[in-house]
Amino acid sequence: MRSKKITKIICAAAVAVALTFGGCSGLTGMDSSKDNSENKPAVEKTAVTQTANVTEAAPNKPESNAKISDARNTPAVRVARTVGPAVVGITNKAVAHDIFNRTFETEGVGSGVIFRNDGYIITNNHVIAGAKEIIVSLSDGNTVNGTLIGTDEMTDIAVVKVEAKDLPVAELGDSDEVVVGEPAIAIGNPMGLEFQGSVTVGVISALNRTLDLNDRRVKLFQTDAAISPGNSGGALVNADGEVIGINSAKLATNGVEGMGFAIPINTVKTIVNELMDKGYVARPYLGVTIFDKPTAARYGYQLSIDKGVYVFQVSIDSPAGRAGFQRGDIILSIDGKEVNSVTDVRNEVAAHKVGDRVKIICDREGREETVEVILEEMPQPSNQ
Repeated sequence: MRSKKITKIICAAAVAVALTFGGCSGLTGMDSSKDNSENKPAVEKTAVTQTANVTEAAPNKPESNAKISDARNTPAVRVARTVGPAVVGITNKAVAHDIFNRTFETEGVGSGVIFRNDGYIITNNHVIAGAKEIIVSLSDGNTVNGTLIGTDEMTDIAVVKVEAKDLPVAELGDSDEVVVGEPAIAIGNPMGLEFQGSVTVGVISALNRTLDLNDRRVKLFQTDAAISPGNSGGALVNADGEVIGINSAKLATNGVEGMGFAIPINTVKTIVNELMDKGYVARPYLGVTIFDKPTAARYGYQLSIDKGVYVFQVSIDSPAGRAGFQRGDIILSIDGKEVNSVTDVRNEVAAHKVGDRVKIICDREGREETVEVILEEMPQPSNQ
């Protein structure tokens, strides 16, 4: 019999454990409580494909400037002139509470990228999280109110709409063609709107850089182009003037410089399609709260198991509940792939689609059992 033990250390910690499996925080740890459906306007929902209806609305190529020599007319100069006008500032006005429960207004600033000339803008979820009011600052100096179309906390992507026409747009490229070492140009608003439209230049330092953030694993581009607070939601552009990523996170550690990260644009396109279609991204889920050793310690428990992940709680009205999972089960593998952490389980479930049947091997009181689960769509929070 495989030894397993979970010892309760802090009673109150159990309250903090989510009842359903799959929820994750954004890349900057700011949670959104925004009611997306109430703010969703009756607008045409057009999918973002590789062309994303951007080609037909792409900005005109600027005429050559005789005052700039060929040596000075670098890719960064051309990108600043063509893509720069499509990068906007986004001000998030939210309401917070102090220690005496008194309300006060907070304000944060990020960036966004116009990808359709009728006012659709890509930004980061954490840029608009919790917003009571969204204000978009266009490159021509005008400011307009924005409406949240949809947001996805897991990938840190959101779509905002402004009521405007004939806006400059950025051309979305193909991030699968990006290579290490090619030029990377970041455009955004570092440190606020007083530095709106700042351009920084570097290279693509690495592809598919995997980061574990809040029990989830994300793949990002790494670049040494300077990315500072306020750049989030802005564009990472190649030398051809195509947006290849959305700037999202910066590794902020003492003594570490030149490590910025961006979400590959092909990932962004897929998410934007669903956000424009229904305001959220449909994902499969199991319906269990699970612990590995680090997670258990975080909530005040001591866990002793040889391998796998411990099932702490099962939602009865969920795929796992209907499949007969019980508290105390230890999930060992999903569709033949071993899982030894919360991140492993989440990644294996996320690799499937809603409606898929998966075979899960678990240890139940020392006996290995195979359980078949039909994955269902993760319920949306009641406040969305």
